[in-house]
Amino acid sequence: MHTSISQIKSKISLLNSVLDNDMANFWLQRVNAIWSVDQALGRVVAIDQSVASMTSLKLKVNRHFKFGQAGQHHPVIIVIAGTRYERSYSLTQVDAQHVLLSVKKMTGGLVSTYLNEKINIGDVLEFGQPYGDMCLTGQMKSLLLFAAGSGITPMYSLITQWLIDGASYPVQLFYWVKKHEDAAFKNYLEQLQQQHANFKFNIYYTQEQPADRRLNQEQIQHIDHLEQCHVYACGPSAFVNTAEQLLKSAQVFKSEAFSLNSDMNASTETVQVILTKSNTTVTIPKGQSILVGLEQQNLKPTHGCRMGICNKCVCQKVQGASRNLVNGSTNHEPRNSLKICVNSAETDLIIDL
Repeated sequence: MHTSISQIKSKISLLNSVLDNDMANFWLQRVNAIWSVDQALGRVVAIDQSVASMTSLKLKVNRHFKFGQAGQHHPVIIVIAGTRYERSYSLTQVDAQHVLLSVKKMTGGLVSTYLNEKINIGDVLEFGQPYGDMCLTGQMKSLLLFAAGSGITPMYSLITQWLIDGASYPVQLFYWVKKHEDAAFKNYLEQLQQQHANFKFNIYYTQEQPADRRLNQEQIQHIDHLEQCHVYACGPSAFVNTAEQLLKSAQVFKSEAFSLNSDMNASTETVQVILTKSNTTVTIPKGQSILVGLEQQNLKPTHGCRMGICNKCVCQKVQGASRNLVNGSTNHEPRNSLKICVNSAETDLIIDL
């Protein structure tokens, strides 16, 4: 029987539609929620809400999930009311099939609030590829960890990996929270200190009575041989900046900040931003993250972590001055790379977006 060219093309088109990844995923996930031909997915199998304003989710992941190194972050994609949102969180590997995701509820945070209040066992999250360089290395003689609030999550992952590697060098953790009920993993960390001579744990409560002091010189003056230590810090940007100043003599200093310092004038002063690729001009608040300002103008620039780590939002600044919201530094130079999630506009800007 003779088959015409048009019939062949029709069959190829039909075959392509049958093999389309989206369609294949749709039918696979009718059988098992985390089956997929290409997506890294995880299903919530346990929920722990024992810490105030923080939920820990245990997820079973599929074969496409890539386990990162301890201390790295994963993009986490969740669909809320039909809209996809991406945020970045530090995960801890539990075993060959499970990870732990701990999320602190942030005031006004849509995703963090959903993951604390609306998530259910059986719900599915999608993951991107891990990134970040706050990982353990083979050259460490001593490790100092400084965490504030939800900055404890990458530290918990690092400590877990340190134990797996044999706990052969000393680790000291300094951890700041507001109140006793905010302290995540406290019982575990205290037990670890009792069981391992190489592990020391210090915790500070800044809103209890009497209140402990925030990170300061007196708290770290007894650290021996700081110049031989690797120091990792994670928390709000002000906390990370203080750590960097106080611990600048460390052999290695690495940090991640998950909140930004906004200019006090952000609500009253505005600047214009010209987007060259889309031939658009918008007005945004001075001192506010450029990314947030653009989003408030109903623009959707590419972004990922919102912490200045993953580099998805980087573009070229053609002209104008910007301020880094993590460390406060300003940049007036043209033709510089600009991370719009952690920089604000000090003057009118022209950027290649």
